Amino acid sequence: MNSFIKSRKNILLSFRTAWQGMKMVLVQEPSFKYMLLLAAITIGAMFYFPTSRTEKAVLLAMIFSVLILELINSAMERFLDFLQPAEDIRVKKIKDLLASIVLLVSLGAAIIGFLVFLPYIFRLDF
Repeated sequence: MNSFIKSRKNILLSFRTAWQGMKMVLVQEPSFKYMLLLAAITIGAMFYFPTSRTEKAVLLAMIFSVLILELINSAMERFLDFLQPAEDIRVKKIKDLLASIVLLVSLGAAIIGFLVFLPYIFRLDF
């Protein structure tokens, strides 16, 4: 088998594996679904309001940052549960720290969202 076909099969397998992970997180992680909903609302608002290209880029960067960190948080929590199935205060502290990372970046994303969208919202005529 030539290397092009083999690498193409490896790429397709990689995408299939990644999609399986995405399906798993969508089914098993409620917080990820809420974040996706907020991301969709934000993207809708980005195109409803006359946001600049820079504003769109910053908003998308924050959306992907939150989603990626939530995925990392979920993966690390599962890994920790695998390593230490029994309850352990040390594992709980690590999980709490991981959750605080997601919380902090989510708060930052919300602040950036308000900074971007509030001027457009206040300009609306009701």
